[in-house]
Amino acid sequence: MTTGGDGIPEQQQRPSRLADLADLSSLPPERVPAATPIEAGEDRLRTARRELAVLLGEFRRTAVLVPLDGNGDLWSAEQNGVRWICAFSDEEALSRFARARGDAEREWVYQTVLGARLLDVMVPLLPGPAGVALDAGSEDGGMLFPPVAGIVPDVVAVDLGGMR
Repeated sequence: MTTGGDGIPEQQQRPSRLADLADLSSLPPERVPAATPIEAGEDRLRTARRELAVLLGEFRRTAVLVPLDGNGDLWSAEQNGVRWICAFSDEEALSRFARARGDAEREWVYQTVLGARLLDVMVPLLPGPAGVALDAGSEDGGMLFPPVAGIVPDVVAVDLGGMR
C-alpha cells in the first residue's frame, strides 16, 4: 500500500464515492436531482424574505417625504381596516401621486421623516392596525410595509395579536 506525503494511504486520501454524490455541484445540470415543489417553494420564500429584509433596511435608513393633512398631521389613508401613512421617496413621486388624485394644483406641505421613525414611532400612535405605503400611485405600485412582526413593533403587529 502506498502512502501520500502526509502518511495517509492514497486510498483514504481520495474522496469517497459518497462524498462525490454529496457534492451535487460537481454533477452536470441534467444529473442534479430536481428540487421538489416544496423545496422550490421554500427557496422562493427564503429569497423573498432576504429581498424584503434588504428593502426594509434601506427604507428604515432613508428620509422620506410625508405630506401633512389640513390639521398638520401626517397624511394617511384607510383601506380594508388598515391605516396607511403615505410616504414618498422624493418630490417627483409625491407630484405623481398628487396628479393621480387630480389634486396637483394645490400646494402639498410635507415633512421629511426617517423611515425607521415612521415604523417605530408614528405607526404605534395610530388607532388600529397601521403601516406605511411608500410611493403610492407610482407606475410600479410602490411598496407596502404592513403592520406585521419584523416591520412594525411587535406590540402593534396584527400577526402577533397586537391589535389596538
